[in-house]
Amino acid sequence: MSFREDTRTVFERDPAARSLIEVLTCYPGLRAIWLHRIAHFFWRKKFRLVARLISEFGRFINGIEIHPGAQIGRRFFIDHGTGIVIGETTIIGDDCTLFQGVTLGGTGKEKGKRHPTLGHSVVIGAGAKILGNIKIGDGVRIGAGSVVVRNVPPNCTVVGVPGRIVRRHEKRPKETILDHGNLPDPVVEMLRQLENQINRLNKHLAEYDIKKEDF
Repeated sequence: MSFREDTRTVFERDPAARSLIEVLTCYPGLRAIWLHRIAHFFWRKKFRLVARLISEFGRFINGIEIHPGAQIGRRFFIDHGTGIVIGETTIIGDDCTLFQGVTLGGTGKEKGKRHPTLGHSVVIGAGAKILGNIKIGDGVRIGAGSVVVRNVPPNCTVVGVPGRIVRRHEKRPKETILDHGNLPDPVVEMLRQLENQINRLNKHLAEYDIKKEDF
């Protein structure tokens, strides 16, 4: 992992990034990642108070809360970032992207592993909540505002409250973006299926009535 790789990731995933100086001074997500890596170093060395103080400082200046115990992979990208919360036992794979307001949290006061594990190339939309000791597979896309409390297999798209799988990909998507304008709505799809079924039943009943009149 290197600072150069982190800055290159910003340019690759954010079309608004124009210059290195702008990225270094105006991107709180990048600062949050760097401060977390320092805090995580002290956390692993058992200097827990120092790690927490660095984490608190990072939250104060960036608006992003990452517990120093969280394990984060390479090329991690935070877009905007305000309101993001990442819990202590969270594990994040490589090439993941989080948008503002995302929570990777727990569901209670249990000890041990109590936060999500994200695979590689996971994209989580704004305001989504991933809660509990669950596994999110490689290549998963989670829509904005979704609440996910169960495991998600690889290469799926999840939307809704609670989160539902609405699309399965044959292989991991190459893009690290989430096209919210084209995400299916599972509730609307269900209502459309019910409407189609009712129309078919009405058609059969109408044909049956016509046949009865012939006798």
